[in-house]
Amino acid sequence: MKTIFTGLIIASVLLSCQQREQKIIHLWLVGDSTMKDYSQSERYATKDYPMTGWGQVFPRWLTPDSLALLDQMIPADSVTVRNVARGGRSSRTFFSEGLWRQVRDSLQPGDVVMIQFGHNDNDTRKLERFVNVEGYKEYLWLFVLQTRQAGAQPILVTPVNHNNPDSTGRFSPSLPTFVEAVFEVAERMDVPVVDLNKRSVELFNSLDDPEYVASSVFMNLPPGKYPGWPEGKKDNTHFQTAGAEMIAALVFSELKRLNAERSKMEQKRN
Repeated sequence: MKTIFTGLIIASVLLSCQQREQKIIHLWLVGDSTMKDYSQSERYATKDYPMTGWGQVFPRWLTPDSLALLDQMIPADSVTVRNVARGGRSSRTFFSEGLWRQVRDSLQPGDVVMIQFGHNDNDTRKLERFVNVEGYKEYLWLFVLQTRQAGAQPILVTPVNHNNPDSTGRFSPSLPTFVEAVFEVAERMDVPVVDLNKRSVELFNSLDDPEYVASSVFMNLPPGKYPGWPEGKKDNTHFQTAGAEMIAALVFSELKRLNAERSKMEQKRN
């Protein structure tokens, strides 16, 4: 009888372990059109394709095996991506239009919030979007503060680079003052940074073919190739699907780097 009872206890413990509730969190992607999920639109196939935000394809990098490599940055067994990035928004208009409030009010403890702005903040041609660098820093500071107040973890992302080769075909950082501002906020508030600006410049230079970058990474399309763009398109900010996939891979690589750094810090503390 004792043996049977012991066996039942062991079986119960094993069953309890097997039925352990998985830790599932939300990963919020907060930003502009370079991060946006265009496939959420009913007209995507007929109008917007092949325009693709890197956040649109990023969920492919969040499989259980991949998450195991990000255990310090995204400590979860499973992630539900909430891509709320909107085209044409700066940090200021994302706040003033109430979009940030919707995120803030929905955050749960343990969630992760990745924040990337800069392209529209810098646009002096459209003053309804524009915010100077000091204002930009204040909005990032607010997003970080309120993310933490909700028990969630913020991650800042520097704005991805434009297609801007010089006469020799070499790419250089675009929006440098806004990139610097991200690091200033990050240092002030001890926030991890995905340096997507630097990594995208390195990527474009490594491809060693500015024409390929322009025609296959960015939305520079010939006339008649895609139904939604019968006259073609010249766009050195937004990505085609292949380009978005490259950028998403960079984001994952940066998260792995940050994860390794955080793991080393934890080991030193222990």
